[in-house]
Amino acid sequence: MPFNFRVMLPVIVVFFLMSCGSEQSANHTNALSGKLIITGSSTIAPLASELAKKFEKSHPLVKVDVQTGGSSRGIADVKRKVSQIGMVSRTLKESESDLSGHVIAKDGISIIVHKDNPVNSLTSDQVKAIFQGKISHWNSIDGNNEKITVINKAEGRSTLEVFLKFFQLKNREIKPDIIIGDNEQGIKLVSHNKNAIAYVSIGTAEYSKHLGINIKTIALDGVEATTANLINGTFPLSRELNFITQGKRSKLASAFLDYSLSPAAFSTIKEFGFVPIDTR
Repeated sequence: MPFNFRVMLPVIVVFFLMSCGSEQSANHTNALSGKLIITGSSTIAPLASELAKKFEKSHPLVKVDVQTGGSSRGIADVKRKVSQIGMVSRTLKESESDLSGHVIAKDGISIIVHKDNPVNSLTSDQVKAIFQGKISHWNSIDGNNEKITVINKAEGRSTLEVFLKFFQLKNREIKPDIIIGDNEQGIKLVSHNKNAIAYVSIGTAEYSKHLGINIKTIALDGVEATTANLINGTFPLSRELNFITQGKRSKLASAFLDYSLSPAAFSTIKEFGFVPIDTR
């Protein structure tokens, strides 16, 4: 029987439309969707928020909610299943072996002062003495004859833990004038107080200087607190930045982690002054 195209045309059109509909339905079914909650370190949070925005653009059915509160909160929330991913700006401890750490970047902790402070470098012993209250005025280290305003981090902040460990201090030994939570608080206070001293993430400090905020980073034991010196391994006060999970991950959490650890995220990580970790 000869092929009659006019007769078969409606059938072909219907079949084509059904195929397209099935393909669209399959794509919709396989698309990532839902809400992902990430909580923890204020150091990582701005980076995580930017990664989340870019991830959401590729996955319009996904909403990523990034909340701060410190590394301790990130750990507690993951353990209580309040969040799917935690942010912890230090290496996980042996007592936290029930958690899985995913190192997304390397960061350092820099000492910061107001940009008009004449002091440009401190030794580890001087930093330790300042935070212990043994050095109370800047003129003891070639600065102005002004009392030093010591700004310390609150308990539960991993920046505090790394700082204490590096300088071999107990938190009770520190004599603070002000206690803060996140990096932004420290930067704001120092930028408005010419006699203040604090310690924050190198990445956050470099980003703030780029924005024209009135702070500067202090060289530690003669080594400048820069991302470049983190990369070459010469700056001594460094740490890991981790996303953490516990147990079996959801498809959405796994996809976000894969994106954050991929070369696609490297440029974003560098924008925030951190050093990406190439796991390939």
